[in-house]
Amino acid sequence: MGPEDLSTALAPLARHDDPRLLVGPDTFDDAAVVRLLDDLALVQTVDFFAPIVDDAYDFGRIAAANALSDVYAMGGHPLSALALAAFPENALPLTVLSDILRGGEDVVRAAGAMVVGGHTVTDDEVKYGLAVTGTIDPARIMTNAQAQPGDALVLTKPLGTGLLATKMKSDTLAPDQAATLIASMVQLNADASAAALRVGVRAATDITGFGLLGHASHMARASGVTLRINSAAVPLLPGADAAAREGVTTGGAARNARYVQLLTSWSAQVSFSTRIVLCDPQTSGGLLVAVPRARLAEYLAAVRGAVCVGEAVARQGAALIVD
Repeated sequence: MGPEDLSTALAPLARHDDPRLLVGPDTFDDAAVVRLLDDLALVQTVDFFAPIVDDAYDFGRIAAANALSDVYAMGGHPLSALALAAFPENALPLTVLSDILRGGEDVVRAAGAMVVGGHTVTDDEVKYGLAVTGTIDPARIMTNAQAQPGDALVLTKPLGTGLLATKMKSDTLAPDQAATLIASMVQLNADASAAALRVGVRAATDITGFGLLGHASHMARASGVTLRINSAAVPLLPGADAAAREGVTTGGAARNARYVQLLTSWSAQVSFSTRIVLCDPQTSGGLLVAVPRARLAEYLAAVRGAVCVGEAVARQGAALIVD
């Protein structure tokens, strides 16, 4: 669902007041954190979706990396996962489901965690994902509510997965671009998360379905700051900018654009295609990390592909400024 509809659906629900809940749904953070002991808490998340690639094994890997990313965005360590799968009855061979599950298990194992069970339902459309439980130090949680004026904004993966996956579905994506797209989506955010903790980061979020600007707007509002984003610095997957200029788009991008419209101050020099990319819903995207300025060089050196794309400043009229 788009962030606007989801906000409306959640609005009537009661707020949590249990002191054990350290991070809940109020700020649209990536995962929940529940304290167990003074120095130990659980971090929990769930994510699943329909295939965005044809290969069943790759789909399982991408969906698992996407779900695990929420734990990494909080600074947690994945411990276990439960698989969620919807599969059509008598329409596809069961080997397809086996390949999806095997892909997910391989990625979970690479993360140092384990798939311990799951749940299936029959459905006309295939869907797969994980409910992930991890551990986290309550004193070292990264949330989207701790960005400080002066922090540098670092993006750890390039954008464009939604646009390129749409092209891939229509068989118009070049094979080398498809390979790069899949490699990016199966890459875990473990190293980016660990490096963020080492340099003292307190604020991060992963970039998934709400797009860069949707997730950045949640960080800005939860932290009480404005995020200034240099659109020319934002890294893109090969072919993403061309796809946007060709008119490729997704329903998710349109929903995200509507959501951030009143939250964003746009420079007149930012093109329409760039706006599309910045709102493009990502699958298994990177982390957006608010790095203390004094530790920026250290973080960039530690995380391959990480790029500084802006900064947090004292709150101004808009949550986001894109120039």
